[in-house]
Amino acid sequence: MRGPHDVGGLDFGPVENATHDLTLWEKQIDAIRAVIGAKGIVSTHENRRTIEQLGHDVYDTLNYYERWTASLARQMIDKGILTQDEIDARVVQVRQRLADTGELELKEGA
Repeated sequence: MRGPHDVGGLDFGPVENATHDLTLWEKQIDAIRAVIGAKGIVSTHENRRTIEQLGHDVYDTLNYYERWTASLARQMIDKGILTQDEIDARVVQVRQRLADTGELELKEGA
């Protein structure tokens, strides 16, 4: 059975190869990933495996850095570094701060 990442040979049309400037949060998740990798907390292989295990429904709705974020959250929970409640509480704080500053634009249904 194909995983959500395994699209070789399927007809998805041309690959979008346009570059874009990374947003602040994308840079931050990239930096977090680099730090926890350098500290030996999570390996590249673990990160890839966890992303591949997101499942089709989740994988197909997230962009590249959203997949990284979901993967890192799962790994931190699995390793006992953070709890889901701690992550959820922090998300509420960040959303409120961004809503207060007008920087938060939620997608429909988010």
